[in-house]
Formats: sequence, C-alpha cells, structure tokens
Amino acid sequence: MKKHIHTVRGPIGSDSIGRILPHEHLFTDLRGPSAAGYAQGDPSAVVKVVGPHLAKAAAAGVTALVECSTLGVGRNLSVLQALAESTPIHIVAPTGVYREAYIPASLRESRVDELADLWTKELTEGIEGTSVRAGFIKLAMSDDGPTPLEIRNLQAAVKASQATGAVIGSHTIGGQVAQKEMDVLEQAGLSLDRFIWIHAQTEPDLSVLVSAARRGAYVELDTVGAPFQPQAELIEAVLALIAAGFIDRILLSHDAGWYNPASPAGLPDEGYRGYTALTKEFIPLLLARGVGREHIRLITEINPARAFAF
Repeated sequence: MKKHIHTVRGPIGSDSIGRILPHEHLFTDLRGPSAAGYAQGDPSAVVKVVGPHLAKAAAAGVTALVECSTLGVGRNLSVLQALAESTPIHIVAPTGVYREAYIPASLRESRVDELADLWTKELTEGIEGTSVRAGFIKLAMSDDGPTPLEIRNLQAAVKASQATGAVIGSHTIGGQVAQKEMDVLEQAGLSLDRFIWIHAQTEPDLSVLVSAARRGAYVELDTVGAPFQPQAELIEAVLALIAAGFIDRILLSHDAGWYNPASPAGLPDEGYRGYTALTKEFIPLLLARGVGREHIRLITEINPARAFAF
C-alpha cells in the first residue's frame, strides 16, 4: 500500500513530498487557552504576515512544513486552511495537546480512552467537524515532567497512534525527561520508531541522543538558524549520530515563525524568524564537513517523510 501524509489540502504521497521542515510554527498563542481572545485571528491578516516567509521558503526548496502549534498554544484550523491556499508548500496540522500548564479546561478531566478517541477522530475523519485530517500527534512535557496529566496524554497518544499509525512528537527539554517519557511510551505499547524527541539539542550529552536513536526514536535538532543556538553544536550532534550509525533517525528544523495574535502587528517579540536557514546556511555547513548530498536528502526528505507517513 502506498504511504501518504495528511496535509491541510489533503493526502499526498510520502515518496513525492520533497523537503520537509518537521517542526515549525505559523500561528501560535502562548498566552494559554484561558486568555481573552486566545487563538483568534483574521486569516487574511495572518496570510499577509506569514505568506512572504512561506514564499521565501518555497523559493529555497521547501515543499512541506509541519505546524506544531497544537491545542493549548493556539491551533487555528481556519488560519491553516487560508495559509495552505496561499502557498505551494504542503502544511501538516497537529492533533494532541500541549504541556500541563496549557491544557484546556475541557480536556483536564478526560480519561485516556476519551482523549485517544478524540485524537483518533481528528487523524482519521477530520479536525473540528471538517475533512482536514491531522497529520500527527503533538504533545509536550513540562521541564520537570512528565506530570501525571502528561503521562495520561502519553498513554492516550499511544492508543491513537496504534489505531492510526500516526507519529507522536513531543516537546521535551533535556535527556532525563526524554528517557522517562520514552519509558512511559514503551510501557504503554508504543514502538519508539513512531516517536519524535522534539528539541533534542537541549541535551548536551551527545551519548544520550545516540541512546534515544538506538531505542528507535527520531532525534530532532530544531534550532537551525536560531541566533541563540551555536550552529557548530548542531553540526557536531548530526555528525555524532551519523558516526554511531543512526543517520536514519535524524530530523532537522528551525522551530521558527510565527504570527502572534497577542501582538497588534502579529509578530512575536523577537521578530519573525523565517524558514530558509536549513537550505541556505546549514546544509552547506554539513557539506563542508563531508556529509554527502544523498545523506542530506535522507535527513531532510526521506526521514521526515517516513516519520509522518501513514
């Protein structure tokens, strides 16, 4: 059976989707779900701000982008639909929920099976009564997590993943939390080749990244081009994973963006960071360190397509 990826415009074959950015943000509201005006925005205003950055990404060779702003941090399907119609880039929308501090009140008392059913429905039928199917399950752990509610979320995500084949990606700071999280996932029955450790670069001990890859997880380094992240450290992490034999577990992205509905201009406080550094800056650095073009294609096209495929 041919594998495909769920995008906002519909399914597309995973073998023809091209260069994928597996962790970006287009519309994000970090005020939390109890804030006035949370996750509200005029789609046309968002397109005006975000559209030029998507155009630059498309010109740089990006063909798909995974939106990681899930429930709790501003998922807005109408905005994503408007953006999808404005760009040739395929946009993947999430189901799931963010870490404990951002869990909406409507989901705090839900049982594991209830959450799993909700997420399975969004993955197989559509989000919020539409025909737009989510393309993955996005979770997040607290920095000292996983908390009991986050463990519940992980267990629900495993059930939804097993029912649909969806990959689970989780915001996870540091290797200690990641190891606890992977233990919970495995105990719930997940094969870790359906898990993405998001923000793996927050763990300075490269042997911990190698250990996660050995367990089967995707190791996502997603501060490419970030001014606060020494790019040489990311290069060394990539090279360490390649040397250990786990090039097929590497994902690269920017964790960039985004339209901020709390700002009058729609811009985050630090300004809008775009989606071109991987292609224009980071890949040349990898090439200069001896990583071949076929390996670049594996990391930036084949790996993310495999991760997000159904």
